[in-house]
Amino acid sequence: MNASESLHFSRLNLSATAVANLTQLGYTAMTPIQAASLPLTLAGQDLIAQASTGSGKTAAFGLPLVEKLQATDMAIQALVLCPTRELADQVTQEIRRLARATGNIKVVTLCGGVALRGQVISLEHGAHVVVGTPGRILDHLERGSLSLHAVKTLVLDEADRMLDMGFMEDIAKVVKQCAKDRQTLLFSATYPEGIAKLASQFMRNPQTVTVQAQHSATKIRQVFVQVKEGERLNAVSQVLSHFRPESTLAFCNTKQQCRDLVAVLQAQGFSALALYGELDQRERDQVLIQFANRSCSVLVATDVAARGLDVAQLEAVINVDVTPDSEVHIHRIGRTGRGDAEGLAISLASMDEMGSVGKIELLQGRESVWMPLANLTPAAGGVLRPPMATLQIVGGRKEKIRAGDVLGALTGEAGFTREQVGKINVNEFSTYVAVERSIAKQAVDKLSSGRVKGRSVKVRWMEDALGR
Repeated sequence: MNASESLHFSRLNLSATAVANLTQLGYTAMTPIQAASLPLTLAGQDLIAQASTGSGKTAAFGLPLVEKLQATDMAIQALVLCPTRELADQVTQEIRRLARATGNIKVVTLCGGVALRGQVISLEHGAHVVVGTPGRILDHLERGSLSLHAVKTLVLDEADRMLDMGFMEDIAKVVKQCAKDRQTLLFSATYPEGIAKLASQFMRNPQTVTVQAQHSATKIRQVFVQVKEGERLNAVSQVLSHFRPESTLAFCNTKQQCRDLVAVLQAQGFSALALYGELDQRERDQVLIQFANRSCSVLVATDVAARGLDVAQLEAVINVDVTPDSEVHIHRIGRTGRGDAEGLAISLASMDEMGSVGKIELLQGRESVWMPLANLTPAAGGVLRPPMATLQIVGGRKEKIRAGDVLGALTGEAGFTREQVGKINVNEFSTYVAVERSIAKQAVDKLSSGRVKGRSVKVRWMEDALGR
């Protein structure tokens, strides 16, 4: 048996329909975390797994969860707790895909930032799986709109971040309401003290699996640039002008530095937005949508704010500071170079941070590659502008607007081609559509004077804080 055969999902104790569904979904071979954990979890064991975003962990807990579901039983049979709404949405989508072979499975997302009433109505109609944040799950338990007595599988996803965000008490209250004879799966990128405390309280003889998230030097090109403290923010724009990545995630250690860097980048003509803890849910959604649909070139974020964020085709990661936690560095840079793509990771380091650089070298088992700041010269073409622009339509799920309605309005009466339209996100009260930047103004005019789903709508071009 060769290596690829030993890593194929058909080697697992999965139903034939589940394996066929995985093949259709493009799952060819197990990732390291899947190969290490699935034989244990499918056998019913409790598990503590150390694995980062992008390692394939959602399928690692999603497959055993789905295998146990009974489509005919509308009681909640599985609960997944996540630190953020974005991660909860991603997990929900993936579980729905994995459950396609199991029958008519209903997965409900319960997070803050969304009206409780709609969630209560959805729960009244029954569900098999609930994915959500601890605070909102607790709200529903206290209101009596949610019952967890039939939960067979409990998943704590990104448990370290839930602890960082102060959810320990909420998690404890939620877990106490789950069935005692459940299977508990805990996934965490790092292993702080609180994880051991969680495990001892809520798990039965858990097996432990650790997959070190190392990155191939050929997949992700890592470069360190030495800077003085006063040069740091301007050095980011030098990196962007030199390498010209179309989509960049820049990590800062503090919220204030996020704000300062975005101000510097915008003043220099870059399309940049910030993501940090104080944004309300609507602002956060708008920032993430613009970045994910390629209407914004640079997203500046703190580690906690970016947790759970998984953007396709992320060309570069910039560490504006070197994080003192070398494992966090590995998780940061692992967001680029996904799949078959190559990635770029640039880290700006002052003399005071050389100790942290040494810890990273030790963890990676190789010396860092350095580039002098003076070598970062602007490439031809001027400031890089994002290829898309985001239009906001007033009206969303509440008005029963669907993505197909917006696409139809743009490609029908408005006369644009399908290729000129990008991602469409339908939220509760708003719909966001990405269009090629060159047609943005024209698209606003056509949609404003035309109709979506048979009615007139208000449309605006969401300026990326720079104007048009």
